[in-house]
Amino acid sequence: GRGLLVLLLSATVSLLGGLIFGYELGVISGALLQLQIDFHLSCFKQEVLVSALLIGALLASLVGGILIDRYGRRRAILVSNLVLLVGSLVLTLARSFLGLVIGRMTVGFAISVSSMACCIYVSEMVAAHQRGLLVSLYEAGITVGILLSYALNYIFADVDEGWRYMFGVAIAPTAMQFLSILFLPVNPVKLSSWDSDCQKGLIQLQDIEDKAVGKWEPYKKDYSFLDLFRTRDNMRRRTLVGLGLVLFQQFTGQPNVLVYASKIFHSVGFQSNSSAILASVGLGAIKVVATLVAMAFADKAGRRVLLMAGCVVMAISVTTISLTSRVAPLAVARDCKAAADPNGSHSLTQHPLTPLSSQSAVSPIPPALDAVRSQADPGFAATRSLTKVFTSTQSREVAPDSSLTQKRGFVGQSKRETVASTGPPFGGAPWAEHMVLNWITLLSMMAFVSAFSIGFGPMTWLVLSEIYPAGIRGRAFAFCNSFNWAANLLISLSFLDLIDAIGFSWMFLLYGLMGVMAVIFIYLFVPETKGQSLEEIDQQFSRKR
Repeated sequence: GRGLLVLLLSATVSLLGGLIFGYELGVISGALLQLQIDFHLSCFKQEVLVSALLIGALLASLVGGILIDRYGRRRAILVSNLVLLVGSLVLTLARSFLGLVIGRMTVGFAISVSSMACCIYVSEMVAAHQRGLLVSLYEAGITVGILLSYALNYIFADVDEGWRYMFGVAIAPTAMQFLSILFLPVNPVKLSSWDSDCQKGLIQLQDIEDKAVGKWEPYKKDYSFLDLFRTRDNMRRRTLVGLGLVLFQQFTGQPNVLVYASKIFHSVGFQSNSSAILASVGLGAIKVVATLVAMAFADKAGRRVLLMAGCVVMAISVTTISLTSRVAPLAVARDCKAAADPNGSHSLTQHPLTPLSSQSAVSPIPPALDAVRSQADPGFAATRSLTKVFTSTQSREVAPDSSLTQKRGFVGQSKRETVASTGPPFGGAPWAEHMVLNWITLLSMMAFVSAFSIGFGPMTWLVLSEIYPAGIRGRAFAFCNSFNWAANLLISLSFLDLIDAIGFSWMFLLYGLMGVMAVIFIYLFVPETKGQSLEEIDQQFSRKR
């Protein structure tokens, strides 16, 4: 009975952690629409507000690992919950722009620490044959959280100061996670010292006392941060695996492929705003379903198989988009102020570095929906913020084309926008002559989203939570996580310059090539960890050269 309770509470902690992460990433897109009117936010201030989450999260990835290793995973989650509650209250009660920025930075710090601590805590808490399922549940929570943020952005879009409610809603799941973890053991190792997971260890210990000593051995080992780059216990290879996964996760094009989703949907006939929001939610639903598939197969097929299969499909998808775009090219807009909507209802503001269809009636699909945890994507994920800010400048009634955040950018739509249909399905679209190619592009993008959600999305963070010894797991995870954020930011900021230099189709062909390299990397360096206890994985790495 106690084992089942622990299992359910671990699942709850993992799911709620991801849900909060995804919700906080997604909610800003809808809130910005009202905030820029209530606080008269300029283009720059909107960018600062969205980037504040990223700054807080980056800071957390630098210091959070020390907190997790020194004070324990459970305490780190509890502290991050309290910090998140404070941040949410600051945002809900904010009266100034500075208050909003401080609130978003606080929230960013909290969700980044929580994302790392949740994955590690749950991986240490549960038996080997359940670890893939329960850690992947975090990624599923992120996708559900983003969809939830869409729904609440829609509900509160026409409410006076609705942004206060949008930010305030996060308090409920945070409080639930705080209460759930209070009932879980202080140290996961204590709980699992009696289960079969431990008895499968490679070193069979004779009596219970010795077994307890053996189980605690990883915690007794003292590691310094620099050990990550030394040959001791083969730590250098583990660091190579961790960094390789997070960097390939970004360099296969995940942050940017969905930036073009709005144009792709537009080209196959989704020209009204209501069609676009349905399409974006549909893409979100595909992501949720794909993540559930990954959860189901993580402990059966294994991490390596899902990672390689996902990479192969991603490489084929972006290569297909590259080839079709040579025949039916997609335009890129660079300026901060886009032209007014043809029917004059609103104009569009965006960051200078944002690719966007000139058809402002179409809302882009969330690049946010990639991962994270990605956690930080888990990834982890607010880098999008520096490059993707779209907002309506005149009317609260018409939602911005808002695609906002790192691993996951998002869409805010208002009720009126959803109800109103602006123009006929194909209103003279210049792409109509390439309809078959456009549908191939759309299907390729959906395949890319699904493949990412089955492979790199959840599996990267699962493997990272498994491959390091317990004594340095928090710092190692945080170190890799910081590279994840930095790489995402680099990809986002350099995207348009690279397109200027080599062209859109060559850029996506390059992503395809990176996908092939990722498959080779995973085949050569990433070991299979399914069904093994954390101790067995540690010993497997320590032996191998």
